[in-house]
Amino acid sequence: MIRFMRSLTRAFVLTALVATVPGIARAQDSEAAISGVTQSPLAAESLSEIPGKKLTAVIVEFAPGAKSKPHRHGGFIFAYVLSGAIRSQLTGGATAVYEAGEHFIEPAGSEHLVSENTSSTEPARLLAISVGDEDAELTTLSR
Repeated sequence: MIRFMRSLTRAFVLTALVATVPGIARAQDSEAAISGVTQSPLAAESLSEIPGKKLTAVIVEFAPGAKSKPHRHGGFIFAYVLSGAIRSQLTGGATAVYEAGEHFIEPAGSEHLVSENTSSTEPARLLAISVGDEDAELTTLSR
């Protein structure tokens, strides 16, 4: 558990650096670029105390008006909105808007039907932390 908490702490520290240091280079994962949505990897670590599982942290950036296609994640997701506002809906759930400082959870395997920036003029960013199988894809398009 201590190692898990250290991994989680490391992900938050990296996020703070990315969010506050101007001009810091962020790698764009071309596979994740969907209609103005990009993912920048921060950390990926095996969880030795939970064999076969890994923790992954990414910054997800939404250009003004950007939205992702319906998708699933290979693990449990904790999403924390860093800036702007994100509209989100999972299968069977209501649509909700999350603003900077708020978070939402996506159970492993749930389908994320709506994931979009609510603003047509300002970007939005969130930190997504996933805990899932080591060999699982982080994001898989549903359609």
